[in-house]
Amino acid sequence: MMTVTRPKLHVILQKEAIMPELINKDKVAVVFDILLATTTIATLLHHGAKEVIPVMDGEEALKVAGSFEESATIIAGESEGLTIEGFVDPLPTILKYVAKGKTIILSTTNGTVAIRHVENAKKVFAASLINGHAVARKIALEHVDDSIILICAGTMKQFSLEDFYGAGYFIDELLRQNESWELTDSAKAALYLYRGNKENAASILKTSLTGQMLMQVDLEEDILYSATRGIVEVVPEFEDGKMSVKGEKTIDY
Repeated sequence: MMTVTRPKLHVILQKEAIMPELINKDKVAVVFDILLATTTIATLLHHGAKEVIPVMDGEEALKVAGSFEESATIIAGESEGLTIEGFVDPLPTILKYVAKGKTIILSTTNGTVAIRHVENAKKVFAASLINGHAVARKIALEHVDDSIILICAGTMKQFSLEDFYGAGYFIDELLRQNESWELTDSAKAALYLYRGNKENAASILKTSLTGQMLMQVDLEEDILYSATRGIVEVVPEFEDGKMSVKGEKTIDY
């Protein structure tokens, strides 16, 4: 009797745990940095940004910016939670008003670095609570035979509660549409965390390490926005060094 091998769905708990040899053209990678990089990326593209270029640090951001007209770009970024001098705050509640038609060069401590660490995967998507449903739908339809690796960016080289919760939400949405994947223990744990706290998204985000840091500097609005599930339909996909959307609708002003 033949054994049917099902594609696997696995969660990596923080970007430092990524093993490059496992991120190859046979895997689809989905990156989560709920507070705030992947939420910001989805928001920018939803509000009409031309593209978002995720970079490793501020130095690379300035180098990349040299290839574009200044009027066509916005350079946004933080390092260890502090806005990089001369850069725009990388907050979704701020950037959404200036994103339309722009190339956004984005540097963050965790999320953009995580994206770059998995750029050799077959496909790389950015997911968050605000667009997790849309990303799950795309993967359920187009990548049913692929193994999926969910990467939690983490916080300052530590496990991140909100990213793990976001991965659990994504898994729940994915399984609602297609149950083809075999879940590893880390994927099951994320799913169970989410299903046990479906109505507690804002609380989970606020009590996380990053959430507490944001609360201390009066950024509760960004936390509450980031805790809202399924409000954005864009699917940010990384290709040729940039995040963009392929055919999804964006809003207009």
